[in-house]
Amino acid sequence: MPFPMTSRRWLWIFVLVLGAAFGAQLGSWGPLESSEARYSEIGREMLTGQDWLHPQLLGIYHFHKPPLTYWLTAAGLGLFGENTLGVRLLPVLAVLLQVVLVYGLGLLLFRQDRARALAAAVIYGTLPVVLISALNVTTDAYLATLELAAAYGILRYYHQGGTRWLYLFWIGLGLAFLTKGPVGFILPLMVVIGHYFRQGQAKRPFTLHHAVGFGLFVLVGLSWYLYLMAENPAFVRYFLVEHTVERFANAATFNRSKPWWFYLVLAPATSLPWAVALVVRAVRTPWSTVPREWRNVLIFWVIVPLLFFSLSKSKLLLYVLPIFPGVVLLTVYYLGRCTEAVLLRWYVGIVAFFGLLLGALCLLPILSTVLPLGLEVKPLTAAWPAAGVVTLVLTLTLWNQVRIAPRLLVATTLFTAFLLLAAKPIMQQNELTFNGSRPLAGFIREQQLTGRPLLVYNELLPSLAFELGQIPVSLFDGNASLQRETQFQTNDAWRRQLLNLQDPQQEPALGALLLQRPVLLTKGELRPERQWMLRYFTHAQQLGKWTVRW
Repeated sequence: MPFPMTSRRWLWIFVLVLGAAFGAQLGSWGPLESSEARYSEIGREMLTGQDWLHPQLLGIYHFHKPPLTYWLTAAGLGLFGENTLGVRLLPVLAVLLQVVLVYGLGLLLFRQDRARALAAAVIYGTLPVVLISALNVTTDAYLATLELAAAYGILRYYHQGGTRWLYLFWIGLGLAFLTKGPVGFILPLMVVIGHYFRQGQAKRPFTLHHAVGFGLFVLVGLSWYLYLMAENPAFVRYFLVEHTVERFANAATFNRSKPWWFYLVLAPATSLPWAVALVVRAVRTPWSTVPREWRNVLIFWVIVPLLFFSLSKSKLLLYVLPIFPGVVLLTVYYLGRCTEAVLLRWYVGIVAFFGLLLGALCLLPILSTVLPLGLEVKPLTAAWPAAGVVTLVLTLTLWNQVRIAPRLLVATTLFTAFLLLAAKPIMQQNELTFNGSRPLAGFIREQQLTGRPLLVYNELLPSLAFELGQIPVSLFDGNASLQRETQFQTNDAWRRQLLNLQDPQQEPALGALLLQRPVLLTKGELRPERQWMLRYFTHAQQLGKWTVRW
C-alpha cells in the first residue's frame, strides 16, 4: 500500500471514489413516486413561489414534515438548476458527510484506532440501505446526518471536552427536529444513555454553555412550529396529535402499515453481507467478554431503536437508518476480534457474494427476456458489472497485500462503485416501471401539448409536475392519496388543482376544462360512469401503465 491504513488519506480517497460513483449519471432518471417526487415538487414550488414557511404540494399546503428538507431541496434546485441533479446532489453530499461522521465516531469508540475507524466508514458508506437513502430524496438522509452530527458532538464533548462540540450537539438536535420532529432525538438520546449506563462515567458539570445550547435548540428546532401555531392555533393539535401520536399509533393515518417484524427482516437484508458477519460473530462471542461500552452500543444504538420503530404502526425502510452506524461499528468491533485465519474465511465469503451479485447483473439483459421480470435491460447494460468483476479479480489477484482487512475494504469499495454505475442505466431504462414520469413528460413535449391543461385521473402525480414545471389538475375519484388536507387553506384557489368527480357541484368546472382541449393521463381504465369523458379526446398513446389522451 502507498501509505498505511492508519493514514487519514484513505478516508478522503474513499469519499472521493464513492462521491464519483454517486455523481455519475445522477440525473439520468427523474424523481420517482411517491416520496421522492413529493419532496422534489414541494421544493420546486417553494423556489417558484418564494413561500419558505408554507410548503405546498400541487398548489395545496403540505405540512406533513417540517420544512428543512424542502428548504434544502429548493436550495439544490436554485444552485444546480431545476432538474433531478439539483434534487439529488445535496442528499448525496449528506451521505458522504455521514461517512466522515462515522469515521469520527469510530475514532472515539476505538480509542483513536484509525484503521478500525476507516473500516467502519467504508462499511457504512457501502451498505445497501445507505446507498438507497442517498439516491432516494426524502428526509431520512438529512435526518441521519444531523443525528450523527449531534451524536458525534456530544460524544466528543464527553471524551475530550470543548464547548464547540456541545454546541454542535444542540444545533444538530435542533436541525434534526426541524427535519422530522421528535424522532430526531432517538439516536443522540441513545448515545447519551449508552455513554453513562453502568459505565461509571464522571458527569460533566452544568455550565452556561448548556443553557445557551438549549436556547439554540429551541430557536432552531421550534421556531417554525411556534410561528405556525401563532398563525393558527389548530396547528397545536395537528403537530402534537396527528403527526406525532397518530403517526406512531395508527397505521391507517398515512397508509404505511407493516407487520411488527418488518424491520427485523428488512434491516438485516439491506445491510448484507455485513449483517451476517455481525450476527454470527456476536452469537459466537461470549457476552461476558464484551466490554460494557460495546454492550451499550448494541443495546442502545441498535436494539432499543429497532424495537421502538417496530412498535410504531407507520413503517418505511429508511425510518431505521439511524441504527446502522451502530451496526457497522459493532461489525468492525466483532470482526476485529477475529484472527487472520478467521478473517480470511469471511473475506472469501464476502468477495464471493460481491462476485455473484455482479455476475447476476451481467446476466440481467438475458434474464429480462426469458423471465417475467417486467424490466427492459439493454445488452450494453452488462458492461459495468462485467467491468466490476474483471476489476475485482485483477485487483485482488495481482495486488501484493498480505493483510486481509485492506483487501476486504478495497473489494467492498470496488464492488459498491461498480454496483452504482451498473444500477443507474437500469433505472433510466425502466423509469415508468419504477414510477417515474420523465417519459410521460417527454412524450407530452414531443407532441407539443405543454400549453394545454393537464388532467390526471385519480392519481397523485407530483413527478409529472416537476418534470414539466406545470401543476396538473388532479381528478379525485376515490383514491385515498388524493384526499388532501385543505383545512389550512386561506382561500378556495386550491379547488382549481383538485376536482372531486364524486361531487355533482364540480361538474361545471370539469366541463369547462374538457372544452379547453386538455391532456388526460389515466392509469388503467376510467370507471364506467366516467367513460363519457373520452369523447373529448381523439388521440391516445399507451406508455407503460399510463394512457395519454389528447
